[in-house]
Amino acid sequence: MSDWTEMNALALGDGIGRGEIDAAKLTETFLEKIDEHPLRDRIYARVTADRARAEAKAAAERARIGRRRSRLDGVPVSWKDLFDTAGIATEAGSAMLAGRVPSADARVLRNGAAMGLVCLGKTHMSELAFSGLGLNPVTATPPCVNDQAAVPGGSSSGAAASVAFGLAAAAIGSDTGGSVRVPSAWNDLVGLKTTSGRLPLEGVVPLAKGFDTVGPLCRDVADAAALFAALDGVQPPVPGRAGGLSGRRFARLRTIVEDDLSPAIAEAYEAALAKLGAAGAEIVDFDFPALEGPMGDAGVLYTAEAWAEWGALIDEKGDLMFGAVRSRFAAGKEVAAATFLRAVERMKAVRAEWARATAGVDAVLCPTTPNLPPEAERLMTDGEYYVSENLRTLRNTRVGNLMGLAGVSLPTGTPSAGLLLNGAPWGESRLLRVAAETERALA
Repeated sequence: MSDWTEMNALALGDGIGRGEIDAAKLTETFLEKIDEHPLRDRIYARVTADRARAEAKAAAERARIGRRRSRLDGVPVSWKDLFDTAGIATEAGSAMLAGRVPSADARVLRNGAAMGLVCLGKTHMSELAFSGLGLNPVTATPPCVNDQAAVPGGSSSGAAASVAFGLAAAAIGSDTGGSVRVPSAWNDLVGLKTTSGRLPLEGVVPLAKGFDTVGPLCRDVADAAALFAALDGVQPPVPGRAGGLSGRRFARLRTIVEDDLSPAIAEAYEAALAKLGAAGAEIVDFDFPALEGPMGDAGVLYTAEAWAEWGALIDEKGDLMFGAVRSRFAAGKEVAAATFLRAVERMKAVRAEWARATAGVDAVLCPTTPNLPPEAERLMTDGEYYVSENLRTLRNTRVGNLMGLAGVSLPTGTPSAGLLLNGAPWGESRLLRVAAETERALA
């Protein structure tokens, strides 16, 4: 049973289906490991043991009588603490929301439960999801699996840690500027960013509604595809064996995303591209200078939406916030409506240009992050370093949010170095097939 906590979600689900794994015992195994883990309180904001046991008991009974809801029925997962849970506090990593107890589950949580997912608990996160680093001195800063002195990436920081440390079979997070893909990369996981609007945001504590998305953090692409389906409320696909990359055409984005790469990231990226080429993929250089416009407008686009959402509460209770996060919100206070609207229109125009320029490729490639996880202590004591590293961390992933894309971050084999595949909007299923082939080539 000890090996169950290191297995992929689909493998666990299929074991339940074959009668080799008892869903109730499986959840108990995870709960015991969470309870005994020395870092549990830095990963889980709260463990929903009663709910998990009840859901697992029901899943075990369904398996016994041959009425399973899906291949993932009975599989225990964690949920970022911005997904509403009925009768259970959902505080989004902020003291300003302490004691906030929703009356209903978020829509995606209801969808997942309908497919049989077991809710283990709520994971820690960056405050109100407005940081890519995962540092949160207000509640807790989860550990990075590769360096416990470093931050894990955010804002789905505890989500990534819960999977990387074997305290959940998979995790559900959100991504507004990189918040699924960054922690996935830094903890050697697969992270799926869905297209904005593809999965419902009802019952998800917002940051910037024009960019907020929901997505899973998993051990492999097959799990990501299965969790994506479950969050959508449909049956997970039966994954076929990934084919080769022969005939696939990738664009290597050169604009902005390859600037100022850490040496280990640059080396891992080149090695990954070489593996894709050896597997038969064609990789072409892609310069897209028009991207510089929306990237330059990002501060306006994000902070204006975030301040519109949270400004009134911050004016009332902002003293409870981590100062660096509060300052980032406050930058949106003075953004004029005309300035914001012009930035939105420029972004839409560049999105159309991007779609035309990338129509002939299977995915656009770049390093998931340009940097490795920085040390938490320095981020806490050096304000300028915090700001520069946060912006640097989110730079490459932000391309996908600004261009409205689907994206998958894959481990490269180098610790905390991810390869990001950017696909067309609403093209998650196709992108996941390409990602599965890429995953095989990287292995």
